[in-house]
Amino acid sequence: MQNREGQKVPQVTFRTRADGDWKDIHSDDIFKGRSVVLFALPGVFTPTCSSTHLPRYNELAPVFRENGIDEIVCLSVNDAFVMDAWKEDQEAENVTLIPDGNGEFSEGMGMLVDKSDLGFSKRSWRYAMLVRDGVIEKMFIEPDEPGDPFEVSDADTMLAYINPNARKSRSVSIITKPGCPYCARAKALLAEHRMPYEEIVPGHDASIRSVRAITGKETVPQVFVDGEYVGGSEDLEAWLKAEG
Repeated sequence: MQNREGQKVPQVTFRTRADGDWKDIHSDDIFKGRSVVLFALPGVFTPTCSSTHLPRYNELAPVFRENGIDEIVCLSVNDAFVMDAWKEDQEAENVTLIPDGNGEFSEGMGMLVDKSDLGFSKRSWRYAMLVRDGVIEKMFIEPDEPGDPFEVSDADTMLAYINPNARKSRSVSIITKPGCPYCARAKALLAEHRMPYEEIVPGHDASIRSVRAITGKETVPQVFVDGEYVGGSEDLEAWLKAEG
């Protein structure tokens, strides 16, 4: 694996899909005149890639944008159909998934490795890089160790390099039910304070029995922030005021 800081990204054409048809995207379309974070991984639908690598970049994408990043790109040596299916499965609306189907970009980066022992053939090594106007400013390359190390190419490490003092979005979950005015109030409060949230709806994602088991309550909404139980809409309002 080669560190290419200070060099230009490889000039290749990616074969992607858009609106049911083929669409060619060139390296310049992605990198020229822009600040881009790209992270590469060995394969879609694989455990680390699906559980941690992509989800965290997708979660922190708004924070990256607040700190001058125009786009976050996920690259893998997979075809366009597989990449699109994975994006839909992951609901990764904040990240652009690019298929390096022939491995040309990965090879140009010196990151194309043989994963034949896993039945993968040639794939990209796991890494992340910050590219400004087509020039690689910083690379975080996983150590050359057996298996699939995941130590330095994560979203938090990249964000810390770009701005160590960046304010990260908090992890918020809210249990609601349709037609609940208190739930609507809680969601409005979270939106007002620019706190993205994941909504859990009993009967769809969970039952009232689960709500009672988790919170000891049978009413909604029930709000959690960074693992802390906040409570209902009035509790949330008081919590937000205390947080300033």
